[in-house]
Amino acid sequence: MLDLRCPSLPAEQGVPLDDDAYVSDFRTRRKAIRNGESWKLERLQHFEEDDSPRRDALRRGDWPEALRLFQEGLEAARKAADDDRRHGSPFHRLRVVEEPLTPYVQWELHWLHMRAEVGHHTRVLPAKEVATAETDRLLPEVVILDNRTLYEILYTEAGAFESARRFTEPEVVQPWVAYVKQAYARAEDIRAYFERAVAHLPPPPAA
Repeated sequence: MLDLRCPSLPAEQGVPLDDDAYVSDFRTRRKAIRNGESWKLERLQHFEEDDSPRRDALRRGDWPEALRLFQEGLEAARKAADDDRRHGSPFHRLRVVEEPLTPYVQWELHWLHMRAEVGHHTRVLPAKEVATAETDRLLPEVVILDNRTLYEILYTEAGAFESARRFTEPEVVQPWVAYVKQAYARAEDIRAYFERAVAHLPPPPAA
């Protein structure tokens, strides 16, 4: 178990961003990174996504189509991983999972496993490992760019994007960098986890 108190995220210190502002800000900052690490902490077990044929395939319960679309996206994923290596800007994703897996997480792990095969960095952490940090609420959805800019992503109860907050104060960002790094160090590489816990599962139901 990760015995570490969850850092704070004082909402009043964050800059609110709607969907378009978040995407624009994120892309600009991410593109500018050279020789710097980035992190994503993903905790919720179900998300809704708009304008995603792959997500639509899961929603319909069309598993063969979901896998086909994953394959179709692999070349772009490979290029993104190559760009990260060239710029010295690795992006580490930490996926917290509850078992049994929700249909969404099972679907997502297939995609993350395929991305790992072409060079992306993802590890999986059982939810029990962060239990001491979740006495009051689940861990937030967090993205940290270049160890300097932190975005807290807010979702509706149904798992749809609602808004984001941007934090740049070191006293807010750095404790989260340390927390996510420690959690990531305890996590399992997605390729090992996938072979052990996901590969044998039947296709998930529509979700």
